[in-house]
Amino acid sequence: MKRFLSGDEALAEGVRLARPQVISAYPITPQTVVVERLSEMVESGALEAEYIHVESEHSALSAAMGASATGARTFTATSSQGLLYMAEVLTYAAGGRFPIVMMNANRATALPWNIYGDQRDSLSLLDHGWIQAYAQDNQEALDMALMAYAIAEDPRVSTPFMVNLDGFALTHTYESVDVRISRSQTSSSRRIERRTALISSTR
Repeated sequence: MKRFLSGDEALAEGVRLARPQVISAYPITPQTVVVERLSEMVESGALEAEYIHVESEHSALSAAMGASATGARTFTATSSQGLLYMAEVLTYAAGGRFPIVMMNANRATALPWNIYGDQRDSLSLLDHGWIQAYAQDNQEALDMALMAYAIAEDPRVSTPFMVNLDGFALTHTYESVDVRISRSQTSSSRRIERRTALISSTR
């Protein structure tokens, strides 16, 4: 099914299709839309997962690592200064061989304080033991979310995976994206639509 999605929304759809069990979230521009869409999916029932709104980026990755250590499929997302704040936990996650998938919306780092598109946030952490991949367009953002789990969780790999999207150039640009759904997901979507309509009518 073709849908008109921003890069952030396409990535969120890919994560939904991967069915993570734990999502740890802390908002930061231009990544925020990803965790907002995932929170909406969890609330509506489109995605069954524990959604944890933590107090910082450091805590977001720490929570994901703890959940992954118990065997749960996990997801988190960040950008720029938030990724740098996570740096301490990056090496713990890599050293523990936890197959966490994280989205990073590439953005310039301080100083000066700015939100320009720039890949220096992730490139400065290339030697921290994570697989890094960079999406070229929004379709690739969705597909790469799925591939990230397949690669990270392969017993021969067991390595955390960072999916990078260019901030604003991809995260906030809309493109036609092919979102594949199964019959079971279609019937589930109908149930969710009915449930959402019922909730809306009671407000």
